Order: sequence, then structure tokens, then C-alpha cells
Amino acid sequence: MSKAHPPKMKENMNKTLLLKLNGGKLSQEILQGFDHFMNHVIVECMEMASSGQQTNIGMVVI
Repeated sequence: MSKAHPPKMKENMNKTLLLKLNGGKLSQEILQGFDHFMNHVIVECMEMASSGQQTNIGMVVI
């Protein structure tokens, strides 16, 4: 297995992303880092519910 990071991930570093997670949850966040196991370090994470409610989560590892 190559330890090189996929080029698409490098392009998204320190940019605001909108992710759809398991269970249909949406989150808006900034990708701060990742590793070759595809663990993501996320900062300024904001969970967005279908009702329009937003919850500030902060820093997480996915």
C-alpha cells in the first residue's frame, strides 16, 4: 500500500468542506490534516440538522 496522500485530499487542506456522514448527517468543517489511514482532523466543525438547526462541535477526528 502506498503511503502517498491522494492528490485530491491535499487540494482540500485548510478549505471549508461540506461532508455527508453516515446516518444522513451533514457537517461543515475545515480539513486541517489527515493520514494514510484516512483519519481526518477537522476544526470548526458545525453539524447541520435537516430542520436547519446548527450545532458547533469544534475539533474532531473522523
